[in-house]
Amino acid sequence: MLVRMSRFTPDSDDLAHATRLRRRLHRNPELSGREAGTARLIAAEMRASGADEVLTGLGGHGVAAVFGTGPGRRVLIRAELDALPIPEETGAAHASEVPGVAHLCGHDGHMAILVALARALGRDRPDGAAILLFQPAEEDGAGARAVLADPRTAGLRPDLVVSLHNLPGLPLGHVSLAAGPMACASRGMRVRLKGRAAHASQPETGVSPRMAVVDLLQSLPALGSEAPFPDDDFALVTVARVAMGQKAFGVSPGEAEVWATLRCLHDDRMAALVRRAETLVRKAAAAAGVTPAIDYQEVFSAATNHPAAVAALRGALDDLGVAHGPTGQPWRPSEDFGLLSRLGPAAMLFLGSGQLQPPLHDPQFDFPDALIAHGAAIWARLIERDQST
Repeated sequence: MLVRMSRFTPDSDDLAHATRLRRRLHRNPELSGREAGTARLIAAEMRASGADEVLTGLGGHGVAAVFGTGPGRRVLIRAELDALPIPEETGAAHASEVPGVAHLCGHDGHMAILVALARALGRDRPDGAAILLFQPAEEDGAGARAVLADPRTAGLRPDLVVSLHNLPGLPLGHVSLAAGPMACASRGMRVRLKGRAAHASQPETGVSPRMAVVDLLQSLPALGSEAPFPDDDFALVTVARVAMGQKAFGVSPGEAEVWATLRCLHDDRMAALVRRAETLVRKAAAAAGVTPAIDYQEVFSAATNHPAAVAALRGALDDLGVAHGPTGQPWRPSEDFGLLSRLGPAAMLFLGSGQLQPPLHDPQFDFPDALIAHGAAIWARLIERDQST
């Protein structure tokens, strides 16, 4: 139960408005890098709330709204714009109307939290500034890097950078928070193997990538360490896709692809894991007589919570009487938030979305509207508390 409010805490009308907006966003999801409609709607909400400055097109479709122009501390709070390429199966009245695309990670709820907060900030400015950043392309790992590359981002000058992610399995409104590693570094490794196709009756006249594929299906996962998560030496390699040749019985394949996800807790370990994986690819390709090519997609840096940012969040949670602890951190999945630590001391908390809630990315996941009030209250208290530090 929340035992202390802030002067920036949204009222019941704000929460009702944010809930309606959340459902509208849920019905109209957009994929990473394609969030144009979502961004227009969010920018309009920020202007209607009375933001002192609204930046659009940050790193693609990103939006940043600044409330407050005073000399005090500047707090940046980040939410995400994008949805997932997964069909929804909730059966909710506000279910996605876009085939094969849905907000199954809760980014619609994260946005709604900041919309509710913006309406309160529009009525009462902080002494410094509250910067509400709606980041594009979190799901594919491209958004934070693009936002940082936008020269306008440097002008935001935050003293503190925070974010939250809802977490199914944790009681509604409870918080997971800890200093140190928060989410894994990961990257998608795509290996292309090129040989020479042949007639299926004379495979010996071609060069098949078959044996290289067989080798990599065994050797790449074996790169994973025996160290348990979250040991510093934890590493995991997951084969995500294999494709070879054409859909034809009469052809011995001349090309293949192997996709693998590399994952570990620290960026320096990732660099070493990449070197080892690439060595295996070259060795397998040479043995099979095929030519390899490697590229990387969905590259996420490790995310680490700064002790000072964690201390600020803990203070706000304690003021509110919100139960919190380290359970749930660090996280095996990756989070594009990690790069935003380049802007200032940064931390992400996990906000429980219910013990019976389906997992994130599950076709039946739906962000609970009741969580909007919890998230907005935390940010409101953090902003008010930060004015005196």
